[in-house]
Amino acid sequence: MRATLIAVFLAICLASGQTLLVQTKPSTEKTSAKTAKTAQKPQELNIQEYINLLRRDVSADKAKLLGEVMQLDAEDAAKFWPIYRDYDTELKKVNDLRVANIMEYSRTYTAMTDEKADELIKNAMAFQKQRDELLGQYYQRVKQELGAITAARFVQVEHQLLTIIDLEIASSLPVVGS
Repeated sequence: MRATLIAVFLAICLASGQTLLVQTKPSTEKTSAKTAKTAQKPQELNIQEYINLLRRDVSADKAKLLGEVMQLDAEDAAKFWPIYRDYDTELKKVNDLRVANIMEYSRTYTAMTDEKADELIKNAMAFQKQRDELLGQYYQRVKQELGAITAARFVQVEHQLLTIIDLEIASSLPVVGS
């Protein structure tokens, strides 16, 4: 069941354009990296490779769609895209929390307890709150540089994309206790 949940999650994210990150610790020593890889199971390495592919490809697709809808002239684009890159970097960090929570859900799905269900839902709500706060912070930054109309457009489009992604992921995960 765990492998199925992970595969479904990754497939949905790939299809929807969700940017995924898994928290990893950068290693400065080759031996540490080699030891870490040999300690991982083949399935975990495959999942990590899928996630690495998503990091590279999906962010570009989402940004392309956002760029088409934002309809920025060259001057505004020069102001907007550095702000968006900062936002996307911070969003990826928040998404780490979501990925970890879904992975934990898939790990514990067949042996769910009241305590674990409570923990997972609280984590999911904390993720949502952080993501909403982040979008609010970047609304202010875009508004300061480009005005409220452009900032509102950014928030509307980003919120729509995030909502579509959320719906696809939520509809693909089994309901707890089913």
